[in-house]
Amino acid sequence: MKRNTVKMIALACFTLALALGAVRPASAADAATLYPSMAPLEQYLMADRNAEIALARSAAPSSISSAATVMVLGRHGYETAVEGKNGFVCVVERAWMGAFDSPEFWNAKNRGPSCFNPQAARSVLPITLKRTDLVLAGLSKAQIMDAIKNAFQNKELPALEPGAMTYMMSKQGRLNDRAGHWVPHLMF
Repeated sequence: MKRNTVKMIALACFTLALALGAVRPASAADAATLYPSMAPLEQYLMADRNAEIALARSAAPSSISSAATVMVLGRHGYETAVEGKNGFVCVVERAWMGAFDSPEFWNAKNRGPSCFNPQAARSVLPITLKRTDLVLAGLSKAQIMDAIKNAFQNKELPALEPGAMTYMMSKQGRLNDRAGHWVPHLMF
């Protein structure tokens, strides 16, 4: 009788351990497996242009974003949707603007509303535009990284300007699977 009880307890513990292992939280390796390459372009595009404009403007206080240029992602790269007057530029960046070693580099769900001050619009925004053009041209991460490095070396991209700052104040942005909607902040 005791032997059967011990076997049943051992079997129950083994089953519980197996079940707990199966429901572990997702890891970076899982994300790398989930997003190994670029998804179809349609998954990165927002169907409603006005919704993308509103999301881009949500990056900064309305006193700034209402007079800012707004760019939206189209099939051939970012295009100006609204011409601004104050030198700020608001966009919704995609996951490929993250770190090259990020397992979510190709995550089509990520949206990062950003509003660049004039210095960042002149010196940081060109990096966003160039990386996006390289992505849409079908280059691999390694090829994009090399092309960006070469663009800086060949002075095809401007040097970063002192005082460059980006508003990322939107509560609607989604930066990655783990964090989801991130806290409003500024990038200097």
